[in-house]
Amino acid sequence: MKNLLILSVFILFLIGGNSCTKAEVFVPANSDQIHYMGRIVQTDIMASFYWSGTSAQINFEGTSVKALMKDDRDNYYNVIIDHDSVIMIQPPKDKEWITLVEKLSPGKHTLQLFKRTEYDRGHTNFYGFQLNAGAKLLAPDQVSEKKIEFYGNSITCGYAVDDLSGRDRSDSIFTNNYKSYAALTARHYNAEYSCISKSGIGITISWFPYIMPDIYDELIPLDITSKWDFSQYTPQVVVIHLLQNDSWLVNMPDHPSFKKYFGTEKPSEEFIINAYKNFVSDIRSKYPSSQIICTMGGMDATREGSPWPGYVEEAIRQMDDQKVFTYFMPYHNIQGHPNEAEQKVMAQGLIKFIDENIEW
Repeated sequence: MKNLLILSVFILFLIGGNSCTKAEVFVPANSDQIHYMGRIVQTDIMASFYWSGTSAQINFEGTSVKALMKDDRDNYYNVIIDHDSVIMIQPPKDKEWITLVEKLSPGKHTLQLFKRTEYDRGHTNFYGFQLNAGAKLLAPDQVSEKKIEFYGNSITCGYAVDDLSGRDRSDSIFTNNYKSYAALTARHYNAEYSCISKSGIGITISWFPYIMPDIYDELIPLDITSKWDFSQYTPQVVVIHLLQNDSWLVNMPDHPSFKKYFGTEKPSEEFIINAYKNFVSDIRSKYPSSQIICTMGGMDATREGSPWPGYVEEAIRQMDDQKVFTYFMPYHNIQGHPNEAEQKVMAQGLIKFIDENIEW
């Protein structure tokens, strides 16, 4: 009887062992099979996302994906499945697994985790993906030879692009860099994408006490000790879309930023032109062979009679650099920031200009 009991337990063990499911597949953040885009802080255990449009992408065969994440404020991400379906998620405040997608059809899939929001909404620590049991991680796509980088303000961030009420609300859920003209342009060319942007920022003055020349070379925004290594990413095309905020603030002598940067006297045209020229020259010093497009548009800085496009043109004329171009997007007489349709129009115009003037 004792031997029979032992045999029965052994048989049950074999049956149970054969019926156990395979382990889920963990892909750590430092895996070379994750393709990252943008300025991302990477360590052995995690990747930290600050800048708008930073992303992580994997190819796999499977039906579901989770991510281990921790967010310190109120960021939102797009989960893009097979370059088509888009799902919005908000990472947890504690380090937890969050389901990105499930119940996919069996077979090969691509998933991209894309930061919609700006760095003033905090940052997100990403520790890795987890695929369903039996799934298989595949090699990443070949990295595109085309690289593009944007320096911009709220228009480039995609501020309020998802606010269908038309009230231009600042809640982070309405910002969506994925729908900005910048991200649209990068995807059109299947180009690597880097976006250094912040709502309210300018070249001579911002709505807060720092300007783009202060942060353009940082890895972690507003950390002056954290410098970006420009040799890690050399774009063939750089797009600068700034001065919209300057155009308002230079006329606000009571604003604290006006007093900080200008004192009591409005800056001269020469001052503005030189400041713009100096910033473009700084970008040129980082990328000696890149083609630089200086643009404005989408809001009232390019309205009829505005002097601001002229400041840009004069700055570039003085630089006398054959690889620096000016292109001005049309002025849309709208209230607030460009909506999704207007961002698409801006992208179409920029793409047309690139096709006609730029060599990749």
